[in-house]
Amino acid sequence: MVELMTDTSIDAMHAAGRVVGRALTAVREAARVGVSLLELDEVAREVLREAGATSPFLGYRPSFAPTPFPAVICASVNDAIVHGIPTRYRLRDGDLLSVDCGALLDGWAGDSAISFTVGRPRPADLRLIETAERALAAGIEAAVAGNRVGDIAHAVGRVCRTAGYGIPDGFGGHGIGRRMHEEPDVPNEGRPGRGLPLRPGMVLAIEPMVVASGSDAYYPAADGWTLRTSDGSRAAHCEHTVAITEDGPRVLTAREVP
Repeated sequence: MVELMTDTSIDAMHAAGRVVGRALTAVREAARVGVSLLELDEVAREVLREAGATSPFLGYRPSFAPTPFPAVICASVNDAIVHGIPTRYRLRDGDLLSVDCGALLDGWAGDSAISFTVGRPRPADLRLIETAERALAAGIEAAVAGNRVGDIAHAVGRVCRTAGYGIPDGFGGHGIGRRMHEEPDVPNEGRPGRGLPLRPGMVLAIEPMVVASGSDAYYPAADGWTLRTSDGSRAAHCEHTVAITEDGPRVLTAREVP
């Protein structure tokens, strides 16, 4: 069942989303050559603590997972698409890092992700990230009352495919509210005019994932969580929590500009 949020509930989700935005901004500022992924996780933990928020990631264990997730961020480096577990790995010059983070505040969830490069960027990585961000923007633009979930999926997928990039099959966005993952699923590729109608009060996490080589294939790493590209090519991931309102899409996890 899809819960329709009141304006008050959406405002509360915006408060949770602002915490997520601050955490991602702090992680990005701390992500330098030589910094470990565990250190970045601690940066995000501190932002959550200061806000009085908790993490929907920490201890999360869906049916596919062999163990509960041990961190408050997913940190996916280079060929890791999503769900990377923070480790002692220290960032290297030219790494492409995708960071996903969530927050629970006063009973409401926020979820967002960013991708960026560390040190000297590869032009190909910048194009990949820019495409993921354009796909997210297109998905948000399609998130209007009267459209359908398929319109969001089509908008995201068209940007990614036109650029020649792969889209990992079976992974995409989702509804969000009191819990991080709720109905409906929001695919990253689909047919316009199909799927659940979008109504004011629906809140969705829209999250494009793109693979540089154009391949859609991936495999789960030995940790049971991290998804890696099958051919070793790089991937990027970005995400916002977005409310459907009478006045158009409202991004609840927008990051404040310093």
